[in-house]
Amino acid sequence: MRVLVTGGAGFVGTNLIKRLLKDGHEVASIDNYSTGYKENEQEGCKYVNCNLEDLDQPTLFDKELFGVLDRVDIIFHMAALARIQPSIVNPTTAINNNFSSTLNVLEWARKNDIPVVFAGSSSYHHGRWGSPYAWSKYAGEQLCRLYSNVYDLPTSICRFYNVYGPHQLEEGTYATVLGIFEKQYREGKPLTVTGDGQQRRDFTHIEDIVDGLIRCGRALQIPNEYNVGPDKISGEIFELGRGVNYSIVEITEMFGETDVEYIPKRPGEYDVTLCDYTKANQYLGWRPTKNISDYIKEVIS
Repeated sequence: MRVLVTGGAGFVGTNLIKRLLKDGHEVASIDNYSTGYKENEQEGCKYVNCNLEDLDQPTLFDKELFGVLDRVDIIFHMAALARIQPSIVNPTTAINNNFSSTLNVLEWARKNDIPVVFAGSSSYHHGRWGSPYAWSKYAGEQLCRLYSNVYDLPTSICRFYNVYGPHQLEEGTYATVLGIFEKQYREGKPLTVTGDGQQRRDFTHIEDIVDGLIRCGRALQIPNEYNVGPDKISGEIFELGRGVNYSIVEITEMFGETDVEYIPKRPGEYDVTLCDYTKANQYLGWRPTKNISDYIKEVIS
């Protein structure tokens, strides 16, 4: 199978590409490297450096991919500026990147009849209007459902919950909580906690997320792969999370006797995330297998 992964040099994209290559697929990536890194590039994957939001004509996709893949069987659209706080500071950048890139991907997919798996966000549950990021991801989901309903384009949406694991960002604007904590722990620095640390998060390992994405892609392509036809999968939203949450203070305690520094709560931060993955289990046979406490034990051992 020939697979296109957008955002393939980022956190989720890199892990997805590693799995796809391991499974024997031919893979190409489009990334503008705004939050992805060259060092994440995987041997065997073909990388194209371009801005998806600038591709205002679908034919430009063909020019960018010419000589990379002669055809594409499925697209995993992972590219996004994926944090709430930066989107509040720079709403135009977040909305233009996340919305326009998704529209361009879907339009090219429509012209070429290519199924699309879209990376949604659990931020939907905390108010579509809570931040430009939340709105942009919600708008992307609605675009997918529009193209599925109007053009019969096979699409599906996977919403992620607080992903952690290899290749996560450890510093900078788009760093993950676990990434920040891991770096601070290695350097012997206090773990920085925003607010009172009682906000609860459903942390999900990247391997579980990748497994859900691949199952979703297979279900779109292969009739009755999980005893559910593609017509039942297209336009659907699947929540991918552990189904268990921990407070940030509880996470710091898993690192052992480590100093903690409390800093002001950030704008747009919500109190609780908790996934219900019933539909993903029912339609895709998916369930999470990794536990964050085991992961942190390996980090500190």
